[in-house]
Amino acid sequence: MFQDKLFKYYGLFTIGFILFSILMLILELVVGVPTGIIGWAFLLLTMGLYATVGIISRTKVLDEYYVAGRRVPGFFNGMATGADWMSAASFISMAGSLWLLGYDGLAYIMGWTGGYVLLALLFAPYIRKFGQYTIPDFVGARFGGNKPRAVAAFAAVIVSFTYVTAQVTGVGLIMSRFVGVPYEWGVIIGLSGVLVCSFLGGMKAVTWTQVAQYVILIVAYLVPVTFLSVKLTGFPIPELAYGQALQNIQRLEVEQKISKGYITPFNESLSNASAVAATKQINSMTGANIAEPIPAVVSDWTKSPWDFMALTLVLMIGTAGLPHILIRFYTVPSIRESRKSVGWALFFIFLLYFTAPAYASFSRWEMLKNVAGLKIGTVQDGGKTYTTVLGNDGKPLSWVLNFGKTGLLTINDANKDGVLQFTELNIVADLIVLSTPEIAGLPYTIAALVAAGGLAAALSTADGLLVVIASAVAHDWYYRIYNPKASAGRRMALGKAMVVVAAAAAALAAMPRLALIVQMVSWAFSLAAASFFPIVLLGIFWKRANGVGASFGIISGLAVTLIYMVGNYTNPAFNILGISHLSAGLFGAIANFTVTIGLSLVTAAPPKEIQELVEHLRHPQEDDALMDDLAGGKVIQPLPAPAPASN
Repeated sequence: MFQDKLFKYYGLFTIGFILFSILMLILELVVGVPTGIIGWAFLLLTMGLYATVGIISRTKVLDEYYVAGRRVPGFFNGMATGADWMSAASFISMAGSLWLLGYDGLAYIMGWTGGYVLLALLFAPYIRKFGQYTIPDFVGARFGGNKPRAVAAFAAVIVSFTYVTAQVTGVGLIMSRFVGVPYEWGVIIGLSGVLVCSFLGGMKAVTWTQVAQYVILIVAYLVPVTFLSVKLTGFPIPELAYGQALQNIQRLEVEQKISKGYITPFNESLSNASAVAATKQINSMTGANIAEPIPAVVSDWTKSPWDFMALTLVLMIGTAGLPHILIRFYTVPSIRESRKSVGWALFFIFLLYFTAPAYASFSRWEMLKNVAGLKIGTVQDGGKTYTTVLGNDGKPLSWVLNFGKTGLLTINDANKDGVLQFTELNIVADLIVLSTPEIAGLPYTIAALVAAGGLAAALSTADGLLVVIASAVAHDWYYRIYNPKASAGRRMALGKAMVVVAAAAAALAAMPRLALIVQMVSWAFSLAAASFFPIVLLGIFWKRANGVGASFGIISGLAVTLIYMVGNYTNPAFNILGISHLSAGLFGAIANFTVTIGLSLVTAAPPKEIQELVEHLRHPQEDDALMDDLAGGKVIQPLPAPAPASN
């Protein structure tokens, strides 16, 4: 009955959102409503819906605040997990990375989707059977004592804060472009929407908001690429039509004398470095080499098979180690539902990831076909002079001017011929998806729809990450370690306070825009790969792993990752086998495995009760006394944790 009502409510929500989008399209094309009003309409509607769900789902029950009452059906938990995991990097930056990198960008798709296979096979049923509140809960009970729990909670905060900063950056970019507010105000407005959900209702509100956000983000992603597919190929299924786009891209690259092709593997593609550094490089070019791709100012992208494979592996094991994804398996009522949840999550993620290469290919084809070759001009706006591109009617292209104001798109007529060549346009990956509807000449409503989808992707992930940070402080550090007698009310109050503090800190960290969204997300995956993946894997499958090994394993993994990450980011010459800072977690994971296994072997074995817990944990069969019996309506209860140790 509960699940039937959910299908009804979210079905009506989906239909309503589609009808609203059609209404906006009619108002734009028939009535002539200004684009600014349409942008604000999408923003206010979606933010209002999220706030409404958050208010309706508010709770004072601890179990609902941390794990949504453990009664989220697998199908809807799969949707929520998909939204939780498909962040601004997936929605905004992934197709942009493919646009810029071509073949090399496939590392992101293979790594991120492959990670969910690992998650389904290795972790999901066991994490659910354990049945606690947080991943540090698992570490504390499995490895015994408060030291492993404290270290794991610290790692959860580091990983989640890095990740949430990337989402806040995405929120600021979207708001600044589509509703005309400054980037800084966009960050603040967006975070206010996040706080309504995560502050009032914790995981319960976050879960049901994420289901709604998934609906919006997937509609917003599939609609424009379908329009593009019909426009360019006459075929409405982009996933089957973009082969034609690749053929035309290759032809246009030859015609425009771009020697390093889009589908060439391990290609030094266009740089995503800062606009200032890229402009300096363009200025140093001559007419003889202007058609060559711009060399990387900072080595951010894959340039060798080693880096490609390292990035794929790190994204894969990082996915399986993300704390805000792992805790989603605490929210389902049974182990059977946790398996269903993973399967549905993979399907919902597949819908976007299977489409991303088509999105990138159609966008690049549009750019090569209809933008390259246009005249370059200047325009005065707000007392400043901007270099822009002029359309066939002699008027500036609005999307070039608007994104140019953000500093993330630059144009330099390097050979001074007054005509735009493809490599004279330097655009960062974060803008490709947002700008494609305008590049293709689609109605502004489609662009606003894409912005709403990107906002949904960023906010849904930020919601889940803030809950992880809050629970690490309020539950794992304060309650489990510092004050075990704390009341539920005090723990919840502290958790809500930490949501606000974490959101404010993320906003401050996002203000300088230190890196691209996909870069910051890759850093978070590296940190997760180096800290949680080895510990959770060994904790489930190796009884000999102990608390000393786990504690120092996490610390060493984080330390090695951060040292390599900072060293390579500041000095690209500091590298091993050409592996970039984005893949630093590979070395951290190796260090974690080595230290955990080594110290576990030379120190005392875990107590007998912990080894029995591991043995019990590794057999999540449905005939277990603790397993859910769906026919009988029983609900799985958490495994009893070993008695807390004194250290």
